[in-house]
Amino acid sequence: MLNSPLARRTRMSLLLLALVATVAACNKQEEPATEAAAPAAESPAGAVAYVSTQDAGVNVIDLATMKITKQFDVKAEGPRGLAVTDDGKQLVVATRENGSVSVIDTATGEVVKQIEVGKNPEFVRVSGNFAFVSSEPSAKAGPPPKPGEKPAEDDDDDDDDEKIPAKIAVVDLSKGEKIREITGGPETEGLEFSADGKQLVITNEADNTVTVHNIETGELFKTIATHEYGDRPRGIKVSPDGNTYLATLEFGNKFMVMDKDFNVVRTVDTAETPYGIAYDSKGERIFVATNKAKLLQVFDAKSFEKIKEVPTGNRCWHFSFTPDNKNILLACGKSDAVFVIDAEKLEVTNQVEVKNMPWGVVTFPKAMGSLENVK
Repeated sequence: MLNSPLARRTRMSLLLLALVATVAACNKQEEPATEAAAPAAESPAGAVAYVSTQDAGVNVIDLATMKITKQFDVKAEGPRGLAVTDDGKQLVVATRENGSVSVIDTATGEVVKQIEVGKNPEFVRVSGNFAFVSSEPSAKAGPPPKPGEKPAEDDDDDDDDEKIPAKIAVVDLSKGEKIREITGGPETEGLEFSADGKQLVITNEADNTVTVHNIETGELFKTIATHEYGDRPRGIKVSPDGNTYLATLEFGNKFMVMDKDFNVVRTVDTAETPYGIAYDSKGERIFVATNKAKLLQVFDAKSFEKIKEVPTGNRCWHFSFTPDNKNILLACGKSDAVFVIDAEKLEVTNQVEVKNMPWGVVTFPKAMGSLENVK
């Protein structure tokens, strides 16, 4: 009986059933691993750009689709400079009209704290748990004067007002309060951290200086006068290798090149009214947004020879690479648009409509740009 044809067929059937069951079980165990891997494939779609708009709030652009997906109400007027924390959980936005920064939860878009920092805050840089915010206490309303001109309001203003030193507010983000100030020059603009993180480098447009300060004590380390090269220093950037600093001179139509000890080694001619400036991530090229010329200019970082000029829009001040370094996002305030530029072809490939005077742009994950510097 045990070796009969019927018994053998029965044993064979049972073995086949067991084999099928084993294969099914193995497939079932693999399913959760497949599901867990799915988010990793989608993670590039999570990259975003944050764009401040002076007449509204902050727009969030999905970098996978180049579409605006959210708008954050900053609960104040005049958003300008902005920076994202290293973990991407908070966005710090300078709001000009109330002299504060709004700290925004990026997951919910809600303002979790407003912190007073000083009159006319402009640039924001974040280092660890601290935000550094420049200000312009003596700035006048309206467009800046042309070279050699005095503002019409000067007839009624005390000349001493022009010399009010600005304060760079140091904000402890974990405490949610301003803990100290660093005294800069009148109308501080751009902020940069030195390569070793021990110094803060500031452009001061009203007295045509770049000043270098001890980041812990605020003590002035060095003052670099720019007038002989050009007036109104605006953008400031350190090279990825830490050996060079660049400062744009808006009324000089140049950028100034300094060595690691902040000695001026040369200037480079640009188109009219340069503002935002940045290196690419490899430190091979320098990008300069020239406002009145309506160009993004590209220079070789070693020879300083001009590589190309990319026609852009109106009042384009600040820009950022995307985290994959494939595109550049340029905020053009009076065009109500963010221009998307192919970083290799150096051609405009798209425009994202961003109304209400776009001012600045940063991304998360963080990328190189005129408002950010990623090592």
